[in-house]
Amino acid sequence: MGLISEAGISFLARWGHFIAGITWIGLLYYFNLVQVPAFAQMDAGSRTDAIRRLVPRALWWFRWAALATFLTGLAMLILDWEVYDRTLPGVAILSGAFLGTIMLANVWGVIWPNQKVVIANAEATASGGQALPNAAAAGRKAFLASRTNVLLSVTMLFFMGAAHHFAPAAGDYYVTGDSSQVAVYWGFLLVVAGVIEVNALGLLGGTGPGMLRKPLETVQSVVISAVVLALVIYVVGWEILLRPM
Repeated sequence: MGLISEAGISFLARWGHFIAGITWIGLLYYFNLVQVPAFAQMDAGSRTDAIRRLVPRALWWFRWAALATFLTGLAMLILDWEVYDRTLPGVAILSGAFLGTIMLANVWGVIWPNQKVVIANAEATASGGQALPNAAAAGRKAFLASRTNVLLSVTMLFFMGAAHHFAPAAGDYYVTGDSSQVAVYWGFLLVVAGVIEVNALGLLGGTGPGMLRKPLETVQSVVISAVVLALVIYVVGWEILLRPM
C-alpha cells in the first residue's frame, strides 16, 4: 500500500493537518464572528444557558483541534524538512508555523483556562449560587486572546498557502545566501508578533478598552486589521526584507 511508506505517512500528516486546521480555524471564526455578537444580543438567562450547553462542547473540539493541527504540522516539518530548508517555501511554512504556535499557546494558556471560569460562573448562577467575582475579567482575557488569534490567523493562513501555491512560482526560489538578511526578516516577524501578543495578554495598559485594543473590539475592526496585518507583513517581510540584494 502506497500509504505505508515515507511519502504516504507524509501525505497522511498533511491530510490530518488540513482536517484539524479547518476544524480549529472554523471554530475560531464561529466564536468571534457568530457567537460573541449573538451572545451580546441575548438576555442574561439565554446567554447563561448557551454558555452551559453550547460553549463546553465547542471548546472541546476547538482546543483539541488546535493541538492536533500543531502536532500534524510538526510531523510534516520533520518528514519534509529537506523541502523547506533555505527556500522561500520553507520561510513561508515556518512563518505560518510560528504564528500558529502563538495561536496554540493562546488557546491552551489563555482562552481555555479563562473560559473554564466563565463556564463555572454560568453553572453557579444557573443553580442559584453567587456569580464568581473573577468571571468578567476572565471572559475579557479570553475574548482578547481569541480576537488576537483571528488577527494572526489571516497572515498565518497566507503563509501556509504561500508555501506551496505562491512561493514556488514567485521567482528566486532559494533564499539568499546572506543569512543576516533572513535573520532580519525573522527579527521583524518576532517583534510584530511579540507586540501583538503582549497586547493580547494585557501587558500594555491592562485588558480594558483602549487604543491598543481598538482593532480587536468589533468584528469589522478585527477583520480589517487582520487583512491589513497580512499585507504589511507580506510587503515588508517578503517583498523588502527577503528580496535578494
